[in-house]
Amino acid sequence: MAGEDIESGAGKNRGGGANYAIHAEERDTQWISWMIPVFIVANIAVFVMEMYVNNCPKHIGPGNKCVARFLGRFSFQPLSENPLLGPSASTLEKMGGLQWTKIVHQHQGWRLISSIWLHAGIIHLVSNVLCIALVGIRLEQQCGFVRIGAIYLLSGFGGSILSSLFIQNSISVGASGALFGLLGAMLSELITNWNIYTHKVAALLTILVIVIINLAVGILPHVDNFAHIGGFLTGFLLGFVLLPRPQLGWVERHNIPADLRVKSKYKAYQYVLWLVSLVLLIAGLTVGLVMLFRGKNGYEHCHWCRYLTCVPTSKWKCDGE
Repeated sequence: MAGEDIESGAGKNRGGGANYAIHAEERDTQWISWMIPVFIVANIAVFVMEMYVNNCPKHIGPGNKCVARFLGRFSFQPLSENPLLGPSASTLEKMGGLQWTKIVHQHQGWRLISSIWLHAGIIHLVSNVLCIALVGIRLEQQCGFVRIGAIYLLSGFGGSILSSLFIQNSISVGASGALFGLLGAMLSELITNWNIYTHKVAALLTILVIVIINLAVGILPHVDNFAHIGGFLTGFLLGFVLLPRPQLGWVERHNIPADLRVKSKYKAYQYVLWLVSLVLLIAGLTVGLVMLFRGKNGYEHCHWCRYLTCVPTSKWKCDGE
């Protein structure tokens, strides 16, 4: 993360000051990360189930060949159908892929959650789980499994809502929304706890560069950037709600002189960010769900938003809505 915890006055050599500094160094509890590894194993297990259900040798049409046929029923669809080395679109639909028609007209809202555990192919799966491990394990060690688990799931849910509002003619799957939610939470955690970090500007720039690069990749065709954006915004707001850290003077109030104690657990700007983010989060998810189940098309209210997920060039064309 951004750096080491610091606090002005922590090293002052006055009654109990040395003891205060020692406690300051021990302020951060390091949790053992187990939730993110469980999520990773779950994603892998679900992909194995996808390939079992897919059973390419049984369902493939004449003239086509499954990839890695030695895997038997776990072999992949032909590269012409799925270049990511994975199942068919019909298998993804059967197992809970995100599809607007089934959510709106067949009332299968559960797909907003089930789709974040599915992956279009082994390449898709490996890239997602590696990034989730790199980002999520460190966050869970710092913030605990309850908060990071909630951010992961709610960000995936938020990404699914935004994706469904705009991507209505194809199936969308993947944990990318949850991953971008973790990135968003990492950014807001840095902002809301700005005063306790060293090297904060470098950390901020690093996170922004990572996010911008990943969002830029999302403008390529066949990449669901709306899930990325929805997950990022959800995680960003959740970070302000779930990840603010108390002032050091509050945490160590029983171990420091009375004149160094603080009366408020959090700083004023943290309370403001908490309230604003909570209101925006509830409003955004509510409006998104209402629009979705009323069958609204996001492009009707935002014509230029199509360029957020695909920018046509001389090299490729984008799927029209």
